[in-house]
Amino acid sequence: MPMMTGRRALMEMLKLEGVEYIFGNPGTSESPFVAELEHHPELKYLLVMQEGVAMGMADGYARATRKPAFLSLHIETGLGNAISLLHNAKEGGTPLVLTSVNKDIRELAQGRTDVAEMPKIFTKWSAEVTHPEQVPSAIRRAFNEARTPPTGSAYVGFSTNSLDHEADVDIVTSADGYFRLAPDSRAIEDAARILATAERPTMVIGDRVAQSGASDEAVRVAELLGARVYGSIFSEMSFPMSHPQFDSVVRLGFQNIKDQISKGDVVLMVGKISNYAYLFSDPLQLYFGPNTKLLHIDADPSEVGKSQPTEVGIIADPKVALHELAEALETGMSGSAKEAAKGRAAVLASQKAAAREAWGRQVKDRWDHRPMSDERMVSEIASALPENVTFVADSNTARPAVNQVFQVDRPDSFFTQRGGAIGWGMGGALGLKLAQPDNPVVAFVGDGSAMMTVQALWTAATENIPVVYVISNNASYRVLKIGLDTYRKQILKDESAQSQYIGMDFPDPLNLAGLAEAMGVYGRRIEDPTELAPQVRYALELGKPALLDVVVDPSW
Repeated sequence: MPMMTGRRALMEMLKLEGVEYIFGNPGTSESPFVAELEHHPELKYLLVMQEGVAMGMADGYARATRKPAFLSLHIETGLGNAISLLHNAKEGGTPLVLTSVNKDIRELAQGRTDVAEMPKIFTKWSAEVTHPEQVPSAIRRAFNEARTPPTGSAYVGFSTNSLDHEADVDIVTSADGYFRLAPDSRAIEDAARILATAERPTMVIGDRVAQSGASDEAVRVAELLGARVYGSIFSEMSFPMSHPQFDSVVRLGFQNIKDQISKGDVVLMVGKISNYAYLFSDPLQLYFGPNTKLLHIDADPSEVGKSQPTEVGIIADPKVALHELAEALETGMSGSAKEAAKGRAAVLASQKAAAREAWGRQVKDRWDHRPMSDERMVSEIASALPENVTFVADSNTARPAVNQVFQVDRPDSFFTQRGGAIGWGMGGALGLKLAQPDNPVVAFVGDGSAMMTVQALWTAATENIPVVYVISNNASYRVLKIGLDTYRKQILKDESAQSQYIGMDFPDPLNLAGLAEAMGVYGRRIEDPTELAPQVRYALELGKPALLDVVVDPSW
């Protein structure tokens, strides 16, 4: 085995793992890391001005490339700044490898932070390397943990002596993964038997369908059953939204969603059951109703049967499981059951057409409103986008309009935030552009989220990453106002109370366009809706980063 320093062993391991970009912000403790990096030009360091930007960039890059992204943060302080968006990565299963450099292991009396403890609750594996010979195996395990389903994040801390000292090391990459876990054949048989006789089958599609590339298989199962389909969170394209059986994106845990989905006698849930109800969830609540049979497919065994009574749990890769389920339904459904499925599908198509007409009337009613409505803003943006665009959505309250206007059917063309922390979209869009350099990337970001990581504009300008940001500027945390109103009605049972919305308004207007210009990015404030589409086209033609600061009505 070759003798080398721990810092060189780290770089050699990163190259073997296929790392192209290092997202980070260094501190003094990272001196061994950045000094060694000078000798490895294959690894490009992308400097950010706040660690949340690095997290967003790495998250977007990893989601688009389907491989772990690598971050270099600073000791416990930079790591602490990253933990907010590390929560989102955990919720969505983004494959990331995070690192930071700690004090020398011998600094015991002087005091040193247990850095491996800090990110533990949001990672699959967390450890600190204290000797140089540990470096290759720790990095190998971190990448293996990150990419193995259920995918997620891993953290490796390095004491400075582990990087500066020498040792005999074994530089070997992590093994190729074979992650298409097949389901138990009896579980498939039982699920097919229940679904074949369902009168009102419903499917709820989670993000792991997109992660496993299973949208085609999901469509086949839905069409065989004539099932109504909902998207859960839907942060990536998991089911074609224009499909006549696709209903809407829902957030499980709310009473109105329970009432809606519980109309089905059998629910096939594929992927993680995500609940972002926060205050409004009853811990004893049955998301799908007491008379509904739940069938659940997920690659993560800890998710199946976790909180909801489950008739059949199938632990498997969604693509494999859905394929086998479709085969079983194809041969197991009776002729009358197949005819009934076709009838259900026809009814769903008619209902969807009626819903689209109602949406069109809503858009028309609000079209000329000033400040412009969400519906007008999103419609104007959509009218200006090319077919090969990658669209990033990071605005909670405008999401219903986004879901209606962008009937996304193309895989890897649509990404949104996931998890409860805001601030993902500014950096996320940059990471997506690095992963998809041939596609124009347009990021639709709320003003509150943008301000969490507005430093991304500096990185965009410095590295000339041509992302177009469209900011929904409603001068408030509007999602919090909606949440407070819901709390008053559902928890306090108060239909009439008026709120001061403390801490939810921005009294002084946020000048995001001015901030963009100050950081070297083209910026334009837009109040007239007729200017929006031409400005989006102009920004795309620039071939440089740009930001359009759009004033929207805060009341909707």
